[in-house]
Amino acid sequence: MYSRKQTFEGLGKESAFLWGARQTGKTTLLKQLFPDSIYIDLLINSEFLRFSSNLDLLREIVEANKPDKPVIIDEIQRLPELLNEVHWLIVNKGTQFILSGSSPRKILRSNVNLLGGRALRYELYPLVYSEIDDFSLNKVLNWGSLPKHYLSKKPKRLLAAYIGSYLQDEIATEARLRNLSAFTKFLESAAFSNGEIANFTNIAADCGVSSVTVKDYFGILEDTLIGRFVPAFKKKAKRRITSSPKFYFFDIGIANYLLKQNEIHEKSEAYGKALEHLVYLELYAYCKYKDIDYDICFWRTASQNEVDFVIGNADLAIEVKSTDNVQSKHLKGLKQFAEDYDAGRLILVSRDKYYRKTGEIEIMPIDMFLDKLWAGNLIK
Repeated sequence: MYSRKQTFEGLGKESAFLWGARQTGKTTLLKQLFPDSIYIDLLINSEFLRFSSNLDLLREIVEANKPDKPVIIDEIQRLPELLNEVHWLIVNKGTQFILSGSSPRKILRSNVNLLGGRALRYELYPLVYSEIDDFSLNKVLNWGSLPKHYLSKKPKRLLAAYIGSYLQDEIATEARLRNLSAFTKFLESAAFSNGEIANFTNIAADCGVSSVTVKDYFGILEDTLIGRFVPAFKKKAKRRITSSPKFYFFDIGIANYLLKQNEIHEKSEAYGKALEHLVYLELYAYCKYKDIDYDICFWRTASQNEVDFVIGNADLAIEVKSTDNVQSKHLKGLKQFAEDYDAGRLILVSRDKYYRKTGEIEIMPIDMFLDKLWAGNLIK
């Protein structure tokens, strides 16, 4: 069993939402952290029917048991109406709840009770470097780090099932999409935009829909926690820069499978893109789990010089290269960024064997970077 970094820091006696894409391990985590809690799983159809036909049932259970541990309700988005009962029990009985789900979209868009700010928000992501004792870089870059996929000897089959049953069917149904074929094509086109600036017009042409529809589709992926946009760093630009955001899927394996890639290998373009994707996911999870309020952006000039990730107010600038022999040509983006901004720290992450410095730029092997990140030595 993995020791997860999501520990509900700062929860105290407050209630909380725990969101995370399907199969990130929410159920396992909650049962591990709160083994004595009342646990209601609305993904089980009989439980869903039981509570949907009698919303008062929750109040009856709580008043009879008077729980001193959080009451867990899993897949709360399946029955948003239950939040009225949850709200009443929080206010009038002081009951603590943890409300878990794979998609806040239905709740956010149905104008139901959001508990009036009485619930904190937490998220769970796929496994990260510091949670995996036997961390295999090649395995993660190929198949991602959803727990079941990472442990499997045949992860490709599990990825196919995940995309077919969850991304293409369940999410499309939840979003009430009429053109399922177009959404399926969109998922594949979006994978080509992974780690890149998404061109809505080009994707729309590929899918046979309008650019407005494509923008809505990306909104669905964000709402269901399947992907997110990374904004451009724009502070006091001295030269013309890109302002459109880049898009990343929540898991590397999902993006790879949608691209129909076979196993990727070192020194390939796909390997470099996957390594960059990994660094982003680790940075994002670290900041969220540690409750560090830093923006993660990217920086790109009109002449295509780029820094992959800019943290906070240029406190840290990171470029990712999959080369095992960093040369001066790989440092161009960081050098130009340093000319324009007073950067706190400049790091090039690579597969180079040795840690070294050239001027103010640190050349850092990927394993060393991940060790330092999770030890709290890079972002505080």
